[in-house]
Amino acid sequence: MQTQAYFQLALYLAVLLVLAWPLGAYMQKIFNGETPAYARWLSPLERLFYKLAGVKADEETGWKPYAVGILLFNLIGVVAVYALQRLQGVLPFNPQALGAVSADSAFNTAISFVSNTNWQGYAGETTMSYLTQMLALTVQNFLSAATGIAVAIALIRGFARKSSSTIGNVWTDLTRATLYVLVPLSIVLAVVLAGQGVIQNFKPYQEVATLEATTFQQAKLGADGSALKDARGNAVVEAVTTTTQTLAMGPVASQEAIKMLGTNGGGFFNANSAHPYENPTPLSNFLQMLAIFLIPTALCFVFGRIVGDRRQGWAVLAAMTLIFVLAYGALVSAEIAGNPVLKEAGAAVASNMEGKETRFGIVASSLFATITTAASCGAVNAMHDSLTPLGGMVPTLLMQLGEVVFGGVGSGLYGMLVFAILAVFIAGLMVGRTPEYLGKKIESFEMKMTAIAILVTPILVLAGTAIAVLATGGKAGIFNPGAHGFSEVLYALSSAANNNGSAFAGLSANTPFYNLLLGIAMWFGRFWIIVPILAIAGSLAAKKRLNANAGTLPTHGPLFVLLLIGSVLLVGALNYIPALALGPIVEHLQMSAAAR
Repeated sequence: MQTQAYFQLALYLAVLLVLAWPLGAYMQKIFNGETPAYARWLSPLERLFYKLAGVKADEETGWKPYAVGILLFNLIGVVAVYALQRLQGVLPFNPQALGAVSADSAFNTAISFVSNTNWQGYAGETTMSYLTQMLALTVQNFLSAATGIAVAIALIRGFARKSSSTIGNVWTDLTRATLYVLVPLSIVLAVVLAGQGVIQNFKPYQEVATLEATTFQQAKLGADGSALKDARGNAVVEAVTTTTQTLAMGPVASQEAIKMLGTNGGGFFNANSAHPYENPTPLSNFLQMLAIFLIPTALCFVFGRIVGDRRQGWAVLAAMTLIFVLAYGALVSAEIAGNPVLKEAGAAVASNMEGKETRFGIVASSLFATITTAASCGAVNAMHDSLTPLGGMVPTLLMQLGEVVFGGVGSGLYGMLVFAILAVFIAGLMVGRTPEYLGKKIESFEMKMTAIAILVTPILVLAGTAIAVLATGGKAGIFNPGAHGFSEVLYALSSAANNNGSAFAGLSANTPFYNLLLGIAMWFGRFWIIVPILAIAGSLAAKKRLNANAGTLPTHGPLFVLLLIGSVLLVGALNYIPALALGPIVEHLQMSAAAR
């Protein structure tokens, strides 16, 4: 199985590079204001958008108007998504007649999809109408991804320009990211996924006959529709036998494509990418994994091209890849090793298949889990709650590192560039020189903004976890006792604050307490980082670009790659090791002790 794991990883990375290289060249032209001949058929549509919105596409601004535009654009998105959820009961394209989403869940979901988190405390097929899925959630999948790309491009311009007071036009960047990059890629992927069996229709849910009768227990209801209780206050249950099953339908392929390409992760169905209508075949599984990393990888090449030194992009990509490979190796090894208690009991197969789809198995499930948490994508094809303690710690730590190991669309690159600034600052302190990166001096303002961007998420994660395990509302949602229950809460806050959206699945989070707490973490985890990033972009753009000399630290070689990796791992480890020790590490020690 180890050989299979290595082969699948090598194949994945090879195909990823082959696809990302030309995409990076295409995106560089798009964000330099050029339109390749094969994409010019979209130009009239672009000009129409600018005319309708009253946008002057050639007028650039400084970082403050750019940041205000990003914030206002996303605030409007929150209001729109919230309103559509609350009104869906009276809106069309609702064949199941689903009612309004509760206020707290609608609040959480609106922030979740606008912030590119896509945390879901609800079951999509029983909560959201087709219109809500398409007009609210799918649209925000595009716009939140475009936001991340726009911010990353603005930061790249900050490094590339010299003595400039502008970093671009926010409305042009958002439009071109959506129209020329996200929409065409999504159309192609949606068609391919539909060919693999991902459904795309507007049919009402289908009632089908099962091969055999199924008997289950359910609460007995009174005449008023409420659950009956006995003299002791316990729910009265009755046995029910059924010979039919309801199959959910809907426009799934169109949402699935941008869910992956935009590193969003919100599933049409509750089972997400473990559902056969979202992810039916091993090939669709491989394509979805490729889609998650495709744009983040291409943006590394865009970075190298725009700053005028392609080696810089390769250096950043090398750092991301090395951390990713180490993380995948740790996770797949833990899942193959399985539970030592089962080995002691003489189990024929000790590897951990719990919570995994048999059509994917341990290797593909481990690779998917590593990819989706290295990126800010909440899609899952296996239940992370069922991973071994050390296996579950890997996705948790990947999120806690700030999701800079490829990371989200745009957010992964600008997050890694923040760590690059930190790395050159540390190197400058070691040799007593003013730190420089790409010919720009890194001074006090950049370091203050860097400190804010790096420390925001640990504060949100650790403070939020502490509140959740102390508050009555937080403890009420924890069904698993001890270290595993703590891991579930820590994972939820790590996922929300780092805009990932995946869950351990053992935490009852669709409550007013968690909807509010996680909503706050998602909002500030997104925009308290974006604003400092744009401030850094503006400051760097205004500086002169210095020529390299004998004392300049090369930022494209193996030494810098190792320094960058060290900065990412040390900052992440120092922030979170105590919390991880209380959760997955303790659970692993308990499991090992039980096997003796």
